[in-house]
Amino acid sequence: MGIRLPSVLLNAKQILKVQAMSAKNHSDVPKGHIAVYVGEIQRKRFVVPISYLKHPSFQALLNRSEEEFGFCHPMGGLTIPCREDAFVNLTSRLHRSFSFVFARF
Repeated sequence: MGIRLPSVLLNAKQILKVQAMSAKNHSDVPKGHIAVYVGEIQRKRFVVPISYLKHPSFQALLNRSEEEFGFCHPMGGLTIPCREDAFVNLTSRLHRSFSFVFARF
């Protein structure tokens, strides 16, 4: 019996492979993290834990990215077309929830 990953995670894995090939992006991203570019017009680079990719709210952003860019991301990495403040709000909530889960064990 195999494990089936949603297509969003498979797409993200493909983007991660492309990003890993780029020495410029790979050299300053810690293991277990991914660099993403966020913004509707001007994009800012963020480094987030790969564990965020599993969260439904983050997957919604990945779906939106796939609809807009497909696999051709203009920045060379994963580009998420949303407002920077909305992304920071989401990642802050994810950080608190993941920290809470790990603190309980």
